[in-house]
Amino acid sequence: MSVKINSLEFENVKRVKAVRIEPTANGLTVIGGRNGQGKTSVLDSIAWALGGEKYRPSQAQREGSALPPALHIELSNGLIVERKGKNSALKVIDPKGQKGGQQLLNEFVEQFALDLPRFMSANNADKAKILLRIIGIEAKLAELDSEEQKLYNERHSIGVIGDRKKKYADEMIAYDSVPDAPVSASELIAQQQEILARNGENQRKRENADRIRLEYNQQYGKVKALEMELAEAKAKLETLTADLEAANKSAQDLQDESTAELEESLRTIDEINRKVRANLDKEKAEEEAAQYAEQYNELTDKIEAIRRDRKKLLDSADLPLEGLSVADGELLYNGHKWDCMSGSDQLRVSTAIIRRLNPECGFVLLDKLEQMDVDTLRDFGEWLESEGLQAIATRVSTGDECSVIIEDGYSVTANQTEPPSETGRKTWKAGQF
Repeated sequence: MSVKINSLEFENVKRVKAVRIEPTANGLTVIGGRNGQGKTSVLDSIAWALGGEKYRPSQAQREGSALPPALHIELSNGLIVERKGKNSALKVIDPKGQKGGQQLLNEFVEQFALDLPRFMSANNADKAKILLRIIGIEAKLAELDSEEQKLYNERHSIGVIGDRKKKYADEMIAYDSVPDAPVSASELIAQQQEILARNGENQRKRENADRIRLEYNQQYGKVKALEMELAEAKAKLETLTADLEAANKSAQDLQDESTAELEESLRTIDEINRKVRANLDKEKAEEEAAQYAEQYNELTDKIEAIRRDRKKLLDSADLPLEGLSVADGELLYNGHKWDCMSGSDQLRVSTAIIRRLNPECGFVLLDKLEQMDVDTLRDFGEWLESEGLQAIATRVSTGDECSVIIEDGYSVTANQTEPPSETGRKTWKAGQF
């Protein structure tokens, strides 16, 4: 069973003159009063009595007091803790007869319970680490976070390269109405040579016709000139006439093929091939961009899987408070980060985590609960009762929500409207309770 405070009695500590309080075992005990009356001094005294010398106030003895501080706390496990005398030495009285000092107290007194502001002022990452450590999944979650970060960095690099490839592809020029592959100049030249060969044959036939025509004319002249050779010339003339008719008939239907288109292709082949290569480069760039986009999506799926594993791990964890979680290394409560929680939610979260840190410590000290309105204070007290927790808190108030009022360093009952008279105050004898 967790250890709680049954009663406390303090003299001459900081602003405290003489205070006796029996806090409720489960729930909230509110120490009220105006500013400067000694409320916080009560909490500091508890921390000093139970937490050790590191909590000793720099000016522990009340100003104006000739007597040293005296502290007396009775705990629910039967231990009696005292600090008294000139040096305020610690004395732990165990009804079972066991001896022990601060080391015995440390076994069940959680340091954060004595110094809640130290936990609340820690950065969000440290709060989250404390929570993960106490529910036993810090190592596994750290492994998942490391793997996610690795994949995230890899995905980021892939995304940057992919975006660069896509941008490069988008900026590249593409051409329409060009071949899918570079044009071969040798093929065009071969076609040109074939046409030139056919045209050469045509020219040869024309030249042949011209030669026959010349011979005809020569022979005709000879016929005219050489009557004596007329018979022979006529015979040859007839032959030549027949040849001429055949040659003319063969040549008159001939039509030369144009090489202009091929010449134009040869002239523009470099430009065509430049456009073809540009199209091929753009196609390659788009393929690379698509590949990087696919890799990016695959890494995204892996990251999402890790996040689902983390959520599953947290959902199945034994958290100290419903609604608590950790995301991106930060503490969340009902979906809100620490700086977006209300003051009362911050106290509720802190109290739950601190209790889980050391389940044997059943109490916590809370300062300055004026940040809560009365309704919220009541809800917080009911939650403490349901959790079996004891909280001793201070509040700048003298209202009905206060369990005890501190006035001028003395404790008075909460419903006492006037400060106690000197005769009405308990007579204290230094160091005796």
